[in-house]
Amino acid sequence: MAKRVSHRDSMCGVARPLDAIGDWWSLLIVRDAFDGLRRFGEFQKSLGLAKNILSARLRNLLAHGIMETVPAADGSPYQEYVLTEKGRGLFPLLVALRQWGEDFFFEPDEAHVLLVDRKNGLPVRRLELRAQDGRVVGAEDTMVRLPAGKGIA
Repeated sequence: MAKRVSHRDSMCGVARPLDAIGDWWSLLIVRDAFDGLRRFGEFQKSLGLAKNILSARLRNLLAHGIMETVPAADGSPYQEYVLTEKGRGLFPLLVALRQWGEDFFFEPDEAHVLLVDRKNGLPVRRLELRAQDGRVVGAEDTMVRLPAGKGIA
């Protein structure tokens, strides 16, 4: 199996975080953490993932500061995995991925889970990207600017 290439020195804000969350299991672990899962066994049951793979992904998330371990809330001798501020910062990314998935991976009448506001039970509004002046922008309205004197990211 080929060794993964690290993007830790990339100038690209898309490439660099992929070292931490660049595989589907990591994002699914983070998704489950947002849904309240905290224990190794809970993640394993939810994902149906082999223990060695789950262990490796959790170690990577810990090493990148996305999750941390804390003593079990019930006072048992176990450790629990919780999202750090950096990990909680992934929420908009997961919402964007969820909305994209709903748009392109389900038939119009196909049932799927729905992200709703806890306060009123209503679906969460679509994410929008906005320019500094408040207007909605799309890919055609943006460009990547390289730092002065630097080549391709």
